[in-house]
Amino acid sequence: MLDDGVPAVLLRIDPNPFHHGTLGAVRSLGRAGVDVHVVAASERSPVRRSRFLSGAHPPPGPDAPPAEVGAVLRRVAAQVAGPAVLIPMDDAGAVAVSRLRAELLTRYLLPDQPAGLAERVADKARLPEVCAAAGISHPATVTPESPEEARSAVRELGLPVVAKWSRPWLVPPGTGLRSTRVLHSADEAAALYERTGEAGSRLLLQAYLPASAGGDWFFHGHVDRRGVLRGGGAGRKQRSWPRGAGLTTVGRWVPNPDLEALVDRLVTTLGYRGILDADFRVDPRTGRYCLLDLNPRPGAQFRLFADDAGLDVVRALHLDLTYRRPPAPRTVPGRMFVVENYAPFSALRGARAGRELAWYSRDDPGPGLAMAGLWCRHVAGRLWRGAPVPQSGSDEHPHPTPVMDEEKASCRSCTTC
Repeated sequence: MLDDGVPAVLLRIDPNPFHHGTLGAVRSLGRAGVDVHVVAASERSPVRRSRFLSGAHPPPGPDAPPAEVGAVLRRVAAQVAGPAVLIPMDDAGAVAVSRLRAELLTRYLLPDQPAGLAERVADKARLPEVCAAAGISHPATVTPESPEEARSAVRELGLPVVAKWSRPWLVPPGTGLRSTRVLHSADEAAALYERTGEAGSRLLLQAYLPASAGGDWFFHGHVDRRGVLRGGGAGRKQRSWPRGAGLTTVGRWVPNPDLEALVDRLVTTLGYRGILDADFRVDPRTGRYCLLDLNPRPGAQFRLFADDAGLDVVRALHLDLTYRRPPAPRTVPGRMFVVENYAPFSALRGARAGRELAWYSRDDPGPGLAMAGLWCRHVAGRLWRGAPVPQSGSDEHPHPTPVMDEEKASCRSCTTC
């Protein structure tokens, strides 16, 4: 099905060793016979233990300018046979590749994305205008220009209020800043604004949409050269960490024609090409889907949407860029995806329509075993420092508590999930 003579290069700049989406891409393409190379901090990562990984290469630094990213990718291209399909696995990588597109096209295969579009959709400050252009709902958002305006915005939006940095991939480690927080006072908003210089991008204050049972959705897809969505679908977030917000730890494939129509309208309006990951929450007051995030790369749980023909978003991209016809879609409604280090009890349960674990796989056990050891050490360290760790809870109805001020992922202010 895939052209196994064309290798793939996965780029991840964020150093999070627990990024299971990278492992999913390695396995998906490797099982199809494609040579897969990873440009990421892999010394501690369980991904390095995968038997489907052809090569691991040192990444650019987290704060690397595009020129440095380009130099790293040129070195990797010199070690890989022929032009390779290049897949950024985080927002920082997607933005860098977008800026370097003209240079990289001599060495890599890339979707025909409009110039600057990856940066436009990844920047949360520009998401309201993207939604307005496509006629999609978005929570009321204010970008304050002073501490006083931050206080005023809180009074306007009401409490609690969501605080986001517009370019979360620029938030440096070690500052204690998080990509997203829920604030409970105007003073908190003013104090956070004062740290804008540290964060590296603008502060956004957004109306808080309370979580509701069945109200959190996501959509993964690939838009081919003709503008057709392939290789993905709509999923319902059944459990997350932190609970009620953050990364999906248990997701279910639930066909949703209304949501699919919204995404189709969005990509048509933008002229989008390539892989995307979108997060939605139903506004309980209006019943409308509100777009919360739009990421120009695969989401960490993209393997949820692997259909009966083995098609997922990374395979769809590889097929498209090598001019191969994709198989007819064969959706698997009800299929589940479980991140077992966050949802161990869910990992023990079966699923009628099938289930995939993020780390453990019978045909590739190395990463799962490595993750178990690394995760135990990680949790022990967090307990020693008194930091929160994932807890078990209801899979069907995550508690709608505003805990987005905790970590979105386990290591730092992760923006890759």
